Amino acid sequence: MTRERAALVTGGVGGIGAAITHRLAAEGVHVAAGHRGLSERGQEWLADMARRFPEVKVSLHTGNIGVADDCRRLVAEVIETHGQMDILVNNAGITIDRTVAKMTDADWQTVLDVNLSGAYYLSQAALAHMLERGTGRIISISSVIGETGNIGQANYAAAKAGLFGLTKSLAREAAFQLKRSGRLDGGAGITVNAVTPGFIATDMVATVPEKVLDGIRAQIPLARLGQPDEVAHAVAFLAADDAAYVTGHILAVNGGLDM
Repeated sequence: MTRERAALVTGGVGGIGAAITHRLAAEGVHVAAGHRGLSERGQEWLADMARRFPEVKVSLHTGNIGVADDCRRLVAEVIETHGQMDILVNNAGITIDRTVAKMTDADWQTVLDVNLSGAYYLSQAALAHMLERGTGRIISISSVIGETGNIGQANYAAAKAGLFGLTKSLAREAAFQLKRSGRLDGGAGITVNAVTPGFIATDMVATVPEKVLDGIRAQIPLARLGQPDEVAHAVAFLAADDAAYVTGHILAVNGGLDM
């Protein structure tokens, strides 16, 4: 019998996050979504999930991922609601795009707070819980921009690149701690990985002018934008017990853009 699992997906009510929550729920995982605040969109997500996946428990939690105490509270709330947290998906992210010449200190700091520091605070709290239980999955959603950089996105690129180092360090620490406690036994264990989407057909990309999108497609070997479900498939793979031998890995879902 498949064991029960519970996941927290930050930014889980729209775009890539919604695709991830749908995919995990379809596999029988109880799902908690982190959202910026009480909104109609969040309530619509909650109702849709309850209708589509009546066999799993779903919950919606609000908070500011850019604030350390909110991150810790969010993890504690999810554990209290679901009794456990087996999977953390650090998906929430923002952009404030300006060239370096025009970028303010607040523009820089706000993006790093949400996209990088938030992932750290959430992972720190989740990892403590996972180490107590001896099992867990932490998956961060980075970006191809973290590898290539982009004009007007120095803050975003720096934060997403920072997730690479955070992922690998957490992966090493999780394995070290399990070994020290005598629980590195070849079971499901604790793994930490990241996914780097390329240009995905979400609301964010929908605002890009068609001529610009044509230029982007021309650079992608597969000549198209990715779909949120394709990112969700990668996350589901890394979240599975069967992926116990994959850790510290950066999985690209970008149509070959980084080749």
